[in-house]
Amino acid sequence: MTIEALTKIIDSIAKLLSSIAWPLVTTILLIRFGPGLLGIFEARDDISVKGLGFEANLKSKTSASANALAAARATTPGYQPSADSAADESAAASEVVRGSITPRFLKKAERSLVLWVDDRPDNNIFERKALEALGVRFVLATSTDEALKMVASQRIDTIISDLARAPDSRAGYTLLDMLRARGIKTPYIIYASSKSPEHLAESQRHGAIGCTNDPYELFEYVVECLRASV
Repeated sequence: MTIEALTKIIDSIAKLLSSIAWPLVTTILLIRFGPGLLGIFEARDDISVKGLGFEANLKSKTSASANALAAARATTPGYQPSADSAADESAAASEVVRGSITPRFLKKAERSLVLWVDDRPDNNIFERKALEALGVRFVLATSTDEALKMVASQRIDTIISDLARAPDSRAGYTLLDMLRARGIKTPYIIYASSKSPEHLAESQRHGAIGCTNDPYELFEYVVECLRASV
């Protein structure tokens, strides 16, 4: 037998052993360290794993969410764009999304339902799209009475409300007070035109998580609430 032939045989045997060994090693690792390995994967948003039978690539979802979030910021009343604002907002929105979500959260998000109460729901389209890209579902109400009926008829994981709805200039607090009086503890966020320390303190006195006029902060509030409640 020539050296060349012997080399080919050895190479074939090595490949055969490799094809057998790696699945065996993978199985042993999953049995021994499975929960820990899955915990690592779930804590990251940039891992793509196909060989173990599951996909944890979040790039498309985070990209869609970040694009919508940047659009929400760009359409916020009073926003004054600079020459580099588009690129800056895109990078900032991507950082917010990547820093807020994990694969574990995405699994929860797909089972979540958020009630958004606002008499002008078209003003919040991009904010909703940023969360819908991650699997969050929304139901909309344009009045306090409609919101109360929705809360009574289905499980709501988080509520977002504006502050003023004609004729009640404090409708966001009115709804919150009515819910708390009925023993309903659903996480509640005020999304209005101010996030001053005074308004934040008042919203928290009524039992809200907080108040904000910043789409990025709203996104983080909602993720935090869903992570705890779903």
